[in-house]
Amino acid sequence: MPTDVEKWKDDIYGEEIKDHMRRFAEEGWEAIPEDEHDAWFERFKWWGLYHQRDGQESYFMMRIGPPSGVLEPGQLRVIGEIARDFATGPAANPEFGNGYADVTTRQAVQLHWINIEDVPKIWDRLDEAGLSTKQACGDSWRNIVGCPVAGKDKREFVDALPVVKDLNENFKGNPEYANLPRKWKVSVTGCREGCGQGDINDVGIEPAEKNIDGETVRGFNIRLGGGLAGREPRFARDIDVFAEPDEVTPILGGLSGLFRDYGNRDNRRRARIKFLVDEWGPEKVRETLQEEYVDFYLKTAGDDLREEYSYNAGVPDDHGHADHVGVHEQPDGNYYVGLNVLVGRVGAEEMIEIADVAEKYGSGEARLTQRQNIILMDVPEERLDAMLDEPVLERYSPDPHPFQRGSIACTGTEFCSLSIVETKNRQVRLSRWLKENVELPEDVSNFHIHLSGCTASCAQPQIADISLRGMKTRKDGETVEALDIGVGGGLGKDPSFATWIQERIAVDEVPGAIRNLVEGFAARREDGQTFREFVNSLHADELETLASPEETSYEDPYMHNTKKTWYPYAEDDDMESSPAPNSPVDAISGDD
Repeated sequence: MPTDVEKWKDDIYGEEIKDHMRRFAEEGWEAIPEDEHDAWFERFKWWGLYHQRDGQESYFMMRIGPPSGVLEPGQLRVIGEIARDFATGPAANPEFGNGYADVTTRQAVQLHWINIEDVPKIWDRLDEAGLSTKQACGDSWRNIVGCPVAGKDKREFVDALPVVKDLNENFKGNPEYANLPRKWKVSVTGCREGCGQGDINDVGIEPAEKNIDGETVRGFNIRLGGGLAGREPRFARDIDVFAEPDEVTPILGGLSGLFRDYGNRDNRRRARIKFLVDEWGPEKVRETLQEEYVDFYLKTAGDDLREEYSYNAGVPDDHGHADHVGVHEQPDGNYYVGLNVLVGRVGAEEMIEIADVAEKYGSGEARLTQRQNIILMDVPEERLDAMLDEPVLERYSPDPHPFQRGSIACTGTEFCSLSIVETKNRQVRLSRWLKENVELPEDVSNFHIHLSGCTASCAQPQIADISLRGMKTRKDGETVEALDIGVGGGLGKDPSFATWIQERIAVDEVPGAIRNLVEGFAARREDGQTFREFVNSLHADELETLASPEETSYEDPYMHNTKKTWYPYAEDDDMESSPAPNSPVDAISGDD
């Protein structure tokens, strides 16, 4: 039997949702029938709007998805201004204040505390700037990700940006592909680093070369069925297809059509393409694609170019380029400057300041990365020193400490109904404590610690050096927030998921476990051995012993069950104290 979601989508879905959202905005929050909340909130996702969690009724998260993270001149400023004017709530975050934007692990931007009444005004500003929330969420083509410096990277095999733009133009808003069984995540990689992370996407389009009629042609091999969510992660599998750049769009149309027609609509837990690949195998997928969805002969796979992949790969830091943080020369002689945005969160006023810097010293173009960072493009060499002296770059540094350079965190219980623990502020505090109290070997400049609030894996914990996943445990007779600890995940030529070595460790004992693990690595590693190589050389019981939990000077203010609060950082965070629902006409501000 079709799920409730499928029934809701059969009634109303796609472009037509927008008219209903405008009506609700005009009439106010109360106009959304209470007994239809689940149905409407599911539909709103197609237009990039998620309702926030219990205790925050009437507030939404809004997602803006620029393809491959490319923000044209002026667009970063517009997002900052929208965050300043609309993304403010009834309580302030103690680390980030009120009014901020989150850069995500899919090169998008998320805004919180959005009221339905304000959505049309925000859409108008986004439309004027050439931005959109369309299909940023929902059961359709999501934001297409890829190398954030595509077209401006001296080390790329093939420029992937035209392919990304073509896919976006053909499939965002296309009614033929607007209602899929579940989300459809596509990655296009053209660089040596592999920063498109094709392995963990539904479709990974990755650089390859093939001899065609005596000539070596650069294009892409296609992988299918990757993903991290739940407890069943998959790496995308090779379906033996090589595509020249102008063939990618028809092949991807065929694959998403195949998913639309054959994907599971009866069980949302089994609805992702990875489960269809499990069931059919890559050979049947390819055969069906050729016979039913593509009207030209599919070439067999070419020679892949994955051997140099270094993004989240756990390889030696021999060129310092993989995450695009820092100062790097473009092919045209200008430079791009990658800024480290700790846990991806940027204050609205600071985002506007960063936009000022982008426009003053470069072209004004900015790009977002899958490591939650911001890159400023097209800076002439003679302007670099002055740019690097700008005060805002002290906080958003192009030369961060490894523990802060490698920190990623999802939204957490601050806003997310799925999350089990607080994440953003915790990861900020953890990175600072590690910086002050733990010594990494001198030759280690990239060290990745990812904190995900639950098994949905939005922070991509399975592919980090150290993986943290939200849980609960009991300590001193009380229920407290806890984390599972994993190690050794990464992508690259030989990707592997993390091995979970500790479970349900009280959060105040996790920094000690990480310190013990890192100190063990520093003392016992062979010359030049990376952390990933080191942990993969040990047995699970040895790793468990190395990562012994321990209380330290680190103090965690969110030990209590933040899932049971209306907002973890509110002075009075009991559910009964929530000011929601609330109207922007008479808003309760965190500044009141």
